[in-house]
Amino acid sequence: MLRRAFLSRIPAMALVQAPGAPASPAPRGWTAVRHAEDDWLDDNSAKHRNLFDTYSPEHFPDALLFSGNIFETNLAAYDIAAKDLAVVLVVRHNATPFGYNDAMWAKYGQHFSKRMDWVDPKTHQVPTANIYASRFAGLAKNGLQLAVCQRTTRAYVGIIARETGGKADDVYKELTSNLVIPGRVVPAGVITVTRAQERGYTLVTVA
Repeated sequence: MLRRAFLSRIPAMALVQAPGAPASPAPRGWTAVRHAEDDWLDDNSAKHRNLFDTYSPEHFPDALLFSGNIFETNLAAYDIAAKDLAVVLVVRHNATPFGYNDAMWAKYGQHFSKRMDWVDPKTHQVPTANIYASRFAGLAKNGLQLAVCQRTTRAYVGIIARETGGKADDVYKELTSNLVIPGRVVPAGVITVTRAQERGYTLVTVA
């Protein structure tokens, strides 16, 4: 009698998730809702889709290095041309200013550097140009796509406007019109990271 009562409680106990256990998988047949704001991620016929998520200035060079590796090794080892690859690099949080060009760094470098808590690792000074601009340009020739976080951009806009006495709308237009390579300003970098995975991109996080 006691054994039967104990066994009868097992199914109910199994419904309680143990602390630290992985979350339940998505329901079978689940499909993410598509939004027009993210349709640009499907604007390609790539054989492979890759997205690099960057938010730390210290490790940002790795994202550029690994992006280059995607193009170079796919061609050398798999005979897959750059035109058949989709490579998106998201700059968000403290890496966002690397998405702006030399002119913006010359004008607002002090403001960028202070909030990023970062200086040029070689000179240990605040740079007056985007030190990764030439590397960006080389990758852009292969088709690298740049996505710049709007939320962080607006945070910089507020700082610059307060510290310079400028108008926020003017600063925002200036920053978003001066990206380091042709790209797009996305509502939030972290959302682009999640939306891209829902559309078949493989994520590489460079912290």
